[in-house]
Formats: sequence, C-alpha cells, structure tokens
Amino acid sequence: MTIPAADQRSAERQTRDEQIAAEPHLAPPQLPPDAVPVPLETHLARQRREPLAIAGIVENGLVRPLDPAVKLPEHSRVIIVAEAS
Repeated sequence: MTIPAADQRSAERQTRDEQIAAEPHLAPPQLPPDAVPVPLETHLARQRREPLAIAGIVENGLVRPLDPAVKLPEHSRVIIVAEAS
C-alpha cells in the first residue's frame, strides 16, 4: 500500500485540476453497428514508422538536413542530438 504524500500543487493548479475533473466526459464515438473491435496495437502498427537518423543542423529553431536529397514530411518529429562544445 502506498503512503499518500503531501500535495505540492499550487492553489491555482489545484483549482484548475478540479475544473478539469468536473468537466463532463466526452460522448463515445458514433460507430456503425457492424463495427468490429480492433486492439489498439493493430491501429498503432498501421502508422508505425521506422526511425531515421540523418545529419543536420538547427538554424533559428528549424532543423535542416545536411544532405539536400533528404526530404522530411511536414510536421515530422525529430530528436536533436547535440555535440557538447
């Protein structure tokens, strides 16, 4: 059994959390009656992308690949690995 810890949230944060908790739940999605349930893993597997490592630099908050032949899709997620200077 876990021991409850003291609440470290600010008064504003506590108020906001209470407001969020009091909001009504979203309605379930409207599905056709013949819809077959599918595990979440199946959905995620359809959109899976393999990670891609490319050399690039960050200029003014934008990631620019060093190889001009590399084209990233718009709104791509990137992980920036920086070298310590």
